[in-house]
Amino acid sequence: MHYLTLGPFLPAEGFNPLDPSTFGGALWTLLIFVLAIPFIWKTVMGPVSRALVERDDLTSRAIAAAEQASAEASAARAAVEEKLNAAQADAARLLAEARERGEAREREILAEAKEESARLLSNARAAIQVEQDKALAAIRAEVVELSMHAASKVLGRNVSGEDDRRFVNELVSKREGSRA
Repeated sequence: MHYLTLGPFLPAEGFNPLDPSTFGGALWTLLIFVLAIPFIWKTVMGPVSRALVERDDLTSRAIAAAEQASAEASAARAAVEEKLNAAQADAARLLAEARERGEAREREILAEAKEESARLLSNARAAIQVEQDKALAAIRAEVVELSMHAASKVLGRNVSGEDDRRFVNELVSKREGSRA
């Protein structure tokens, strides 16, 4: 087998740490490693450790901020739901009040309409009665005139005095009173 030559300290066959003939090389490697540990710790491991600690702190703060934001979001959601429920309750109350006012107004309108129809009916009955009385008065006057004319023809004289008219009116009125 052919190994790469890595310098004057390594044999051409390569470095074998288990070979007792190269024990001195292993000892020097161990000694250099032990001496390099403080330097490595200071220049490499220290910054890496600090970076890891900072990352852990940043992660912890991010988690705490996320939990706080989640709690705030939950509180805000609860507040919004509470306001929504209150708004729905107000809307239901306003709707019920509006419905109640509408029903009350409907009852008022119906009562006014009934009153108006009763008033119109009463006025119509009164007007009918007035017209009926006028018609009866006209019929009475015509009956009196016809009676007077008939009496004039029967008696052969002119019957036109005020007493005669009053007498005929009384007869017609008595006749109508006996029918009712």
